[in-house]
Order: sequence, then C-alpha cells, then structure tokens
Amino acid sequence: MFSKDTYVGRRQNLKKAVNSGILLFLGNEEAGMNYADNTYHFRQDSTFLYYFGLNKVSLAALIDVESGEEWIVGDEITIDDVIWAGPQPTLQEQAERVGVAKVLPKSQLESVLKSHLTAGRTVHYLPTYRPEHTFKLHEWTGQSLQEIAHGASTEFIKAVINQRSYKTAEEVIELNKAVNITAQMHLNAIRATKSGKYEYEIAGIVHGTALQGGGDLAYPIILSVDGQTLHNHYHDNRLSSGRLVLGDFGAETATHYAGDITRTWPVDKQFSERQKEIYQIVLDANLNAIAALQPGTKYLDCHLIAWKTIAEGLKTLGLLQGDVDEMVALGVPGLFMPHGVGHMMGMDVHDMENLGEQHIGYRDGLSRSTLLGLKSLRLAKELEAGFVLTVEPGLYFIPELIDLWESQGKFRDFVNYDALKDYYDFGGVRIEDNYLITTDGAQLLGNPIPKTISEIEALRL
Repeated sequence: MFSKDTYVGRRQNLKKAVNSGILLFLGNEEAGMNYADNTYHFRQDSTFLYYFGLNKVSLAALIDVESGEEWIVGDEITIDDVIWAGPQPTLQEQAERVGVAKVLPKSQLESVLKSHLTAGRTVHYLPTYRPEHTFKLHEWTGQSLQEIAHGASTEFIKAVINQRSYKTAEEVIELNKAVNITAQMHLNAIRATKSGKYEYEIAGIVHGTALQGGGDLAYPIILSVDGQTLHNHYHDNRLSSGRLVLGDFGAETATHYAGDITRTWPVDKQFSERQKEIYQIVLDANLNAIAALQPGTKYLDCHLIAWKTIAEGLKTLGLLQGDVDEMVALGVPGLFMPHGVGHMMGMDVHDMENLGEQHIGYRDGLSRSTLLGLKSLRLAKELEAGFVLTVEPGLYFIPELIDLWESQGKFRDFVNYDALKDYYDFGGVRIEDNYLITTDGAQLLGNPIPKTISEIEALRL
C-alpha cells in the first residue's frame, strides 16, 4: 500500500471530476475453481485498489460526491475468520488506514443504494467484468441484466481513466520494480533452456521467480516453441534443437503494478542464420517504434512504423515484393504481425481494459481499423507524458493464416506464397519493452534486458 495521503488525494481529485451522485466501487470476491472453498488466486479490482488500497475479499466502497462522505462496505471478522486465516484488523481499522472514516455493513448496502435511487440521485458504477457484480447491480437497482451491461457511467469511466492514465513518481517506482523482477524471470528462463527439457520446466522457473519477487504473475505465462500462436499457454512441448522459444510473461508487485516483457531465444546456444535474419527484422521494428515515442505522437503511427520495418525486412528476404508504403496502407504486414504494437500498462497489464478500449486508446475521433493487426491495436491516440506502455512488435509464420490468404488470392502481387512455405516450421519472434512517456521523449522502465543477438547468445553460453 501507499500512504494514506495518496489514497485521500486520489479520491479528492475524483470527486472534483464527477459532478454529482454516488460513486460505487465493487471489490472482488473469492471464486471457486472446482468447489467453493478451493479458490482461484484472489486478485482485487484495480480501480478499488487505486482509490482504496485494501487487498481484502468482499469489500465495496461508496463516495457521495456532493457531501464528500466516504464509506468502506464490508463485514467485521468473526472468530471463524481468525481460526482459518489468523488475526486481522477490524473493518474500521482497515478503513482508517486509507483515510476513510465510515464503514457500512454489507447487509445495508442494498437499502442505501435504493434510497438514493428513490430520491432521484444517480448511482455511478463502472463496467462489470465478473458475473457476480452484474447480478448484484441487477438486484440492487432493479435494472435488467442487459441494462446493467450497458449502463455503466461514462462520466465515472472517463474520470477514472483521466487519473489512472498518468503515472505518478511513486507508481513509476513500483513499475520499475515489476519490470526488474520480470527481467530476472526472463534471464532465468533463457539460462535454463536446454534441448530435451519441457516447456513446463521453464514455466515453473518463471513462476517461482515472480513469487520470489514478493508478488505473483501479472498474467498467465506465455512460453512456447510454437511462438506463432500469439497467446500460447500450452507448456507440454519438448524443447528441441533448431527451435526458438518465445517467452511473454511479467511480474506483478505486492502493490499490484505489472511488468510485461517478451524475449525470444534459441534452444541452441546460438541463433541459426535464418533465425538471425528474422530476429533482426523484429529488433529493428522494436527500436524504430521506440525511437518515435514522444508526447504528441499517435501510437497508431508507431504501429505503422513497426509494420513498415517488417515489410522492408521481408522484402529484402524475397518474401514480399512491391511498394512498401502501399503494402502498409493495404495491411499486408498483418499477415506477419496480426496484433497491435502495444498497449497501456499499470496496475493492469492491459491497463484499465475493463473500462473500455475506446475510452482508453481511441479518443479524439479515432476509430479502430478493420485490418488484421490494426484491429487489435489497443492504443492509437496521441501519447502524453505520464503514460506507460508496451512496445512489442512481432513477426510470425502462421501456416493456417498464410494458407487462408493464399486460397483467397489475397495480395498475390505482394506476397511470395511459394517462398513462405519454407518458413512453416519457423514459429515466431516477438520483442517487448516497457516505456514511460516523459515531457521530451520516453524512458525505459527497469534495467535494460538483453535483446540483441549477441546479448541473447551470451546468455546461452
């Protein structure tokens, strides 16, 4: 947790940004894996953490914008709680730690909300991403499930995004911690790689390193020799000579700030010549996109820079032909990089994604493209000082996608489909770093993590 003053200040700024009404914050519940008492790893709602800092189960909070009153909503601990989970602070003590003077029993929350609604006051809530929250709001407000799904407060959403998007100095400290733990996860994984091992052996090392850092994983581990599968959580492949390993994973600190790094490395001690050619194209795309980071630059343009670099590199190898700018405009590079070049990052690895990507990444009249790759770009708007984001170009040979485009006769004037067949067993390469946008450019988060060919090979010795 941060200091009491941090949470008080965040809430004061929020009250100034919303004109009137009641702000409702729903903390998360436990969720059973295969029965009620065998639960998934608990993760508190990030917006609740941002404003109230309490990483406890079954809490909620209220803010009355007009009166300024605040409440933590929950139940006091029982002797059963102490028996099973040990001594804990009282609800009142928890509230006071974050500068909230009042507490409200959960049993009274429904009647309080209904009284405000009956009086004609607006109860603002954020988009729900857990079914239990949708059902609670349905019960408390009397709205249909469909109305709840579409009834989140745009004013509340925009106010939260306008605060959480700009990282403070104390948040940057936590993000640097997260990235440095993430760096160690990658270094340990690269050094442990050996032909004959299984992916799950490396994944176990990765997860253990995150726990040793005092937190946990920021998202499920992506680690596979099948790097062409973008979010590959299957870890049963055996590592064999001639393959590449793509590792995309990050740590979450004890304060729940995330790191998100990708590195690609050979199972062998060195890259093959063909692997070097593809890897260098991706590294160039990574560096060129990073060089463009500064306030006022549309992140959409950084994506297009990465696409252009990839198209130029593949043209040099004879896999593409024709005018590079025309290829980029038509979306030809989406065949090889069918995802966005990056996204916002903070307490959520895809920061605030539950609040709606259109609000987070596409304001000021920007609309999402329908082109493969660009349609998955989560952040397109102009960058501003205080934003934290990922830069993660990739180049993949997805046989099923290549075959589909060829069967459709798509971009035959640009794509050498016959030559691509030699790459069907290649997999993919992605290289990802995390950056803070500053007033005059961008700052790498964490200590530099090896990513050149020579640096990666040095770790494999």
